[in-house]
Amino acid sequence: MALTGRAGLVAALWIVVVLFVPGPGYAVLAGCLLLLAAIVTDLVFAGSVRPLTFTRSGPTSVRLGETATVELIVENPGPRRVRGVLRDAWQPSAGLSPKSVPIDVPPGERRRLVFELKPTRRGDRSSEAVTVRAFGPLGLAARQGGHSVPWTVRVLPPFLSRKHLPSRLARLRELEGNHPALVRGQGTEFDSLREYVVGDDVRSIDWRATARRNDVVVRTWRPERDRRVLIVLDTGRTSAGRVGTGWPRLDWSMDAALLLAALAVKAGDQVDFLAYDRAVRAWVSGASRTELLSALVNVMAPVEAELVESDAPGLAAAILGRAKRRALVVLLTDLNSAALEEGLMPVLPQLSSRHLLLVAGVSDPLVAAMAAGRGTAEQVYDAAAAERSLAERKRITARLRGHGVEVVDALPEDFAPALADAYLALKAAGRL
Repeated sequence: MALTGRAGLVAALWIVVVLFVPGPGYAVLAGCLLLLAAIVTDLVFAGSVRPLTFTRSGPTSVRLGETATVELIVENPGPRRVRGVLRDAWQPSAGLSPKSVPIDVPPGERRRLVFELKPTRRGDRSSEAVTVRAFGPLGLAARQGGHSVPWTVRVLPPFLSRKHLPSRLARLRELEGNHPALVRGQGTEFDSLREYVVGDDVRSIDWRATARRNDVVVRTWRPERDRRVLIVLDTGRTSAGRVGTGWPRLDWSMDAALLLAALAVKAGDQVDFLAYDRAVRAWVSGASRTELLSALVNVMAPVEAELVESDAPGLAAAILGRAKRRALVVLLTDLNSAALEEGLMPVLPQLSSRHLLLVAGVSDPLVAAMAAGRGTAEQVYDAAAAERSLAERKRITARLRGHGVEVVDALPEDFAPALADAYLALKAAGRL
């Protein structure tokens, strides 16, 4: 088997030494000296990596699951050719391909290198340094050096629930019609007067108009278009749990928040966003309707679940401090009975007295699957634990609804459309 490359060169040197140098001791010494001389020669004639200059270009953001192409221009202003290997030091979750590339840059020339990124996690993915290893003409030794070439790509939420938006917008148009729909009830804009019919809210009776007529007259109302919706994302420890296809609850909640925000903006509502656990992690307020989704995905991208218990009193204070007017407050959290009983339930009256509150949580399909298991003794024990968990979830949901709170509890793939449907139901009932 023939030897090639550096191994072949070293073997050839040893063969020359053995053939022409008498005595094994002298042969070893001469071979070492000859090899050392070859290495020194290689280092002397290897191109220097210090003068190299680098320029990056490419996108600064990409959606999770998509691919971004980043270019790197390598310029060699030095007097010698630089031939070797370049490695770009991105984080593993950036999904860099290829991880290293061969380079050959003659003096005074430049080369363009192309790298593809397919990130596997949200957040900021960055490369701080580029490492170049330049080999000499014999390939026995190399010069190596690093260069600071910073570049950051923000990995945005994928917004997979976007596919549900057209059908929900169609339902929204059905609710609104060509003209604002007239509804009974309070908290909406006055439209006109009409005769009372059985079923009308007595609080809508206009007594002055009734006194001027022979019939009882009630006010009709039109839904306000500029209502406020505050989406609150719980980033505490319970949001870190992975459900469904492996996404954390936090990511499923973000996806649902984006669909709800897109729908609410189309309905003419003002949407704000708050991420909180024990401190404010993200806050978006006053964004225009054309800029809202872009602002949301950008602030959501670096938000991660914090492995701490959420501070419910602090969360309530943050909501009340930011939502001065009555609004729909959508709290995206885990419907964990123990966490809610100790956290949300004590501060619930403060929130529900000032705002219309909707609590939404992603359920774990694995728990439902475990509840159906009966094959072995171990599966029976698992099923009993799962049934207890489901019962606790139903109990806390019933308690929340008993306090006038709307609740959405759905599987991961159904969570975003279920939340959008709950919002549309509130619109249809004239409560928003």
